[in-house]
Amino acid sequence: MSERKVLNKYYPPDFDPSKIPKLKLPKDRQYVVRLMAPFNMRCKTCGEYIYKGKKFNARKETVQNEVYLGLPIFRFYIKCTRCLAEITFKTDPENTDYTMEHGATRNFQAEKLLEEEEKRVQKEREDEELNNPMKVLENRTKDSKLEMEVLENLQELKDLNQRQAHVDFEAMLRQHRLSEEERQKQEQEEDERETAALVEEARKRRLLEDSDSEEDAAAPAPPPPTLRPKPTAILDEAPKAKRKVESWERSVGTLGSRPQLSGLVVVKKTDLNCSTPEDQPTPTLATVKNGKVTDPAPRTPGTSSLSQLGAYSDSEDSSSSN
Repeated sequence: MSERKVLNKYYPPDFDPSKIPKLKLPKDRQYVVRLMAPFNMRCKTCGEYIYKGKKFNARKETVQNEVYLGLPIFRFYIKCTRCLAEITFKTDPENTDYTMEHGATRNFQAEKLLEEEEKRVQKEREDEELNNPMKVLENRTKDSKLEMEVLENLQELKDLNQRQAHVDFEAMLRQHRLSEEERQKQEQEEDERETAALVEEARKRRLLEDSDSEEDAAAPAPPPPTLRPKPTAILDEAPKAKRKVESWERSVGTLGSRPQLSGLVVVKKTDLNCSTPEDQPTPTLATVKNGKVTDPAPRTPGTSSLSQLGAYSDSEDSSSSN
């Protein structure tokens, strides 16, 4: 039994490689390869976007009669992921890129279009200069003018950089720091002045308040307002209980109290020079106080005529009741 992995194979002595038939394959043969979309594209049939890097199972073939510097050009066939329409694109070795051929449109190729436009303008200029010498002189004049403008702009930038290079940033920062310190010092002084003014004003106000309080304490207190009694207050008062009058008070009268009608009697003024009888007491002048007439010396209930009259009437009432 032979080995599974052999390195040396047996060739018989009569082996002739020229007698082996060659396999004839068509030149446009297609191969199935696995690739990724080289750029963003959009399907023309359904409008589906196919982004760069999406993987496809594509068919690859060699383009006939198209080469670039001996390098063959390959064509790839893929299908849309939505409608299964066929999309083809080719390699572009001249620009190291891919070109869309059929079934879709390429997106985001503004840079490529700009480069193509610049190339077209440059080719047209070369063609004009080839047949028109005056055009060559005109183009050179324009180029020299543009170059001078560019140099002027460059010189302005250099001068600006030199002016900025001579600026001492440390001195600027130091000056800014000093100005900040001065500003803070001025603000602190202003705050101190405002605080001193407020303290002085508060002290003056306190002194004024103390002086006002001393004047109020020295002045006599105003009398409290007297409440005027209401006319109907007598109706709210509770009736007072009458004190029982004893029988001896009816005949003799109350002791230790002034008669009720004694204040209503006004003594007639008499001349002090005239003599008074010995048995009669000397009359005294009454004084008026708070709208009432008062006697300076109290009178005994026996000496008043009205008290005697009241006692007499009481005795008659007691005798009649007996």
